[in-house]
Parts: sequence; C-alpha cells; structure tokens
Amino acid sequence: MTQAEQLITDNLDVWTSAVQTKSTAGRGKSKKLELYGIKKLRELILELAVRGLLVPQDPNDEPASELLKKIAAEKAQLVKEGKIKKQKALPVIEEDEKPSDLPDIWEAVRLGEVNHWAIGSGFPKKEQGLENEAILFSKVSDMNLPGNEKFLQTTTNTVSEETATKLKLKVHPPGTVFFPKIGGAISTNKRRIIVKPTAIDNNCLGLTPTSGITTEYLYLYMLSVDLADYQAGTSVPALSQAVLSNIVFGLPPLAEQTRIVAKVNELMTLCDQLEQQQETSITAHQTLVKTLLDALTTASERDGFTAAWARIADHFDTLFTTEWSIDQLKQTILQLAVMGKLAPQDPNDEPASELLKKIAAEKAQLVKDGKIKKQKPLPPIEENEKPFELSDGWEWARLNEMVSQLGDGLHGTPQYDDRGEYFFVNGNNLRDGEIVIKPETKRVNEQEFQKYRKNLTDRTVLVSINGTLGNVGFYDNELVVLGKSACYFNLGAGASKRFIKILIESPYYLSYAFENATGSTIKNLGLKAMNNFPVALPPKKEQNRIIAKVDQLMALCGQLKAKLNTAQTTQLQLADAIAEQAIS
Repeated sequence: MTQAEQLITDNLDVWTSAVQTKSTAGRGKSKKLELYGIKKLRELILELAVRGLLVPQDPNDEPASELLKKIAAEKAQLVKEGKIKKQKALPVIEEDEKPSDLPDIWEAVRLGEVNHWAIGSGFPKKEQGLENEAILFSKVSDMNLPGNEKFLQTTTNTVSEETATKLKLKVHPPGTVFFPKIGGAISTNKRRIIVKPTAIDNNCLGLTPTSGITTEYLYLYMLSVDLADYQAGTSVPALSQAVLSNIVFGLPPLAEQTRIVAKVNELMTLCDQLEQQQETSITAHQTLVKTLLDALTTASERDGFTAAWARIADHFDTLFTTEWSIDQLKQTILQLAVMGKLAPQDPNDEPASELLKKIAAEKAQLVKDGKIKKQKPLPPIEENEKPFELSDGWEWARLNEMVSQLGDGLHGTPQYDDRGEYFFVNGNNLRDGEIVIKPETKRVNEQEFQKYRKNLTDRTVLVSINGTLGNVGFYDNELVVLGKSACYFNLGAGASKRFIKILIESPYYLSYAFENATGSTIKNLGLKAMNNFPVALPPKKEQNRIIAKVDQLMALCGQLKAKLNTAQTTQLQLADAIAEQAIS
C-alpha cells in the first residue's frame, strides 16, 4: 500500500464526516446534504492517479519514452495511408510546463500528441434516417440517459451506415472519450466512453487514443481535468481543440496505466460504499427527527405531548446535529406556537372572542367615517377547515375579520425613474419582517407614487403571494410602491404583527397557501384565499407570551446552527488539508 493510499484509508472518518448543506432556492424547498468529504476524496484519488502517486512504479515496465516513439510511427503510417492528415507539430514542452515530480519512467506530453481528435457533425434531419439503425448519434443530453453513466450504451437517435456515408458524418470508433464542448455543460463532469460506432453532434468534442494510452486511463485523466479552466467566451463559452491539444500531462507506461485504472476503480468502489452508508445514515436520522417532531404536533392530550417532548429532550444532542434537523425544529416551534402548545394559557386573560368584537367595532367605525368600504360578510369557518383543536380562550376567525383592509400592489409596471425617491417593491423584497431594498430594485418618482400608493400604516403586514409564498415584511414608513406579488393588510387593534408573522411563517399557513395557490411552476395565492385564511387567534396577552417563547427558542436554534457551522467548517478544512498533504 502506497503512502498516499494509506492516507486515504486511515482518514475514512474525515471523508465521511465532512458534510455541508446544499440549499435550493425558495421557501418550503428541501435542503440536501452534500457529502463534501467523499466528493473531495474522489477528486483526490484522480489527482493522485495522474501524478503517479497512487500505485508504485515498476522499473521493469517499458518506459513511456518508448511509447512516444511508437505513437509517432503509428501516426506517420496513418498519414501515409491517408487515414489522417499530417498534424502541425505541437510546441516543445518547456520545463516550467511540466508537471512537478513526475516518476522517472513517465513522460510529459501534450494531450494532442497521444490522441486523435473526434469532431462533431451537424445533426441529420429525421427523414435522413434516424431510427433503429447501426450507428449511434449522440447529443450532450444523451449522456444523461439511463445506463450511460460511463459508457455510452444508447442514444435517442441513430443513423444507418448508408446515411452516415451520404451525409459525410464523422463516425468515431469504440474507445473514444467525448465530452461537452459548448455552454454550461462544460463545467460538469460529463465524460463518456464510446462502445459502438458513434457520431457526436457539434456541441461535443472527443479524443480517440493512440496505442500509447489506454481508453480507461484517458477517461480517468479527463475526469481529473476541469475543462472550464480552458473555455473561452462569456455568453456562450466554448472549448477549442488548439487550446486543449496543448494541455501538458504525465504519461505513464502502459502497464502502469492498467494498474492505475484498477486501483482507481477499487477506490471509487470504496467511495460508492461510503456514500451509500452515509446516505442511509442521513435518511434514517431524518426519518427519526421527523417522526419525533411530528409526535409533538399531533399529540392531542397534554400527557401525550409531555411524553413526546421528553423523548426529544433525552436525545437532543444527537437529534439536532444537521442544518436540516435544526430547520425542522424551527418549523415545529412555529407550528406549536400557532396551535397553542408552546406557551401556557391563563384563564384570567381576556378571551380572543372579545378581541374580535373590538376589531369588528373598529371596522364599523372606519366604514361610518368613510375611510373604508363595507365588506361582504364571509362564510363561517366549517369544521373541515379547522385542522386542530383550539386551546381555551382562542377563537377561529378568517383573516379578513382581523383586518381593516387587505389588497395587493400594482398589476403592471410603473414608469421607472432612476432618480426617483420611491422604490417599486414586490414579494421578493420581503424578508424576516423587513422590506429589503436591493441594488437592483427599480425606482419611481413622486408622481408614480401618488398614482399607485396604498394605505400603508404602522399596522401593515406585507406577505409575498406570487412565486415565493410566505415572506413577511412590516411597513415602517419606507418610500415604496407595491407590486402585485406583495399582498398587504392592516391589522385591527389588539392583533400583534409579530404573532401574525409567526403564523404566516408556520407550516400551517404554508400548507394552506400551497393548497390554495394556482399555477404549477410559479405559484400565485389570490386575495380571496388570503381573506378566507382561517386563523387560530389567541388572547392578546397570550400572543405576547407566544412571541417571547418563540424568540427564546429561535435564539437556541441559532446557537445550535452556529456551533454546527463551526464544526462543519473544521471538518471541511480538515478534509482539504489531508487532500493537500496527500498530493504534496
């Protein structure tokens, strides 16, 4: 076992424990864990392989210098037979271009020196023979087909030999390694080995190895290369044969190429096993966390709730060890808050029914004063709209019953003015109780503001209702014009804005919002659904107790996440350090 291989196997705990969170955009989206350590280990294995540090050298192997002589003779013969064109000589490799510390029997070569280029062809029309034929025709998208993970086994389209000859398609032999040539796919690690006669389209480029380099070694070398480092262009990046031909790398003897490939395959299988074990462990952990937290929100009796919480408290340190689990805990806290299970009830509190009477009287006075229009009464809340039992002193009420006004912003585009003092904001400007003005937020002038202004007050709550659902902001005298993806409502006296924020951010509201939203890719929650939202309203004093408890527990979650981030950063740095040590 080489020193580098020993370093890999002795630090398996580092590779498996270095994990980081990979976020996806949008509220309500899952956060997946990236197995960073194992990803780093795969990269390290390839790096060690192509540097000659993975397997020991054998002085009895025919040196790579002899391979280069045979390659030169092979190419000369192919030119003589008219099978390839004579290539321009590549520049002599300077000392500063050579990979450092190459083994003695290796040779520094240019990529174009030991391979033939496999060029793409224009894609044939369907009527020219694209069905159940002998020759595969591959696009970049074909690399993603099932079974095509390493070897290109199938393609969506095929052509006949007759069509290939007629259209002068460039058909490449088995053993060719190809990859994306244009666009964002360059930065992916897509490399495929051709196993049948195959044409590739103009978005692909390939290399057919000479007798001096095996297909499998060429494949793993190309996996070790970040092709994005060699692309040119910004709007449509592309790879150039001339640039790639000049890449310098270390060529091992043929026998060592075979040994390297075998060792890489062995270690990659180990990585697959570690990955599977980690994913199984992560899935089991997530299932356990979700089951125990769900028991809190579904417990109908106080004794059941107490028992469920005791199970969590006994294993708190082992349950909440990932960003995902802490986020689940935060969501459970919000859900318990709006169900009346987070703070104690006080029989001396004025019940929420009295609060609703006061809000109704306040709205009636505003109608009488001509400040708002009289609203049509909403239907009573049906039993099937009540997902949980209310605590004593609480009342069910539709959101409309708790507000004096509810509306959305401008359905259209105002006239922008880069020198205007007012900002045109939408749902994506709302975050954690604030209206966030971004560098790209458009401006409007006083005239546009007066045309589209809404009755925003210190009682106004804003909620995103288009695209991302459930972002919350409070109005604080910002100079803004609202767009249609921001809904606003003015709460009646006695209803706390901060309690409503907890409610809107809870799983209860988000479940309601997604069930009642229209649209498949871009969700839109209409004002009717907002008006009809059934709110479980606590007494005013209990709202304040709930807010205080949520603040306390969210601070705890923040501390947990900070400790986790510190530990994760240490593990990632350790994985990086061991990888660097192995290479050096």
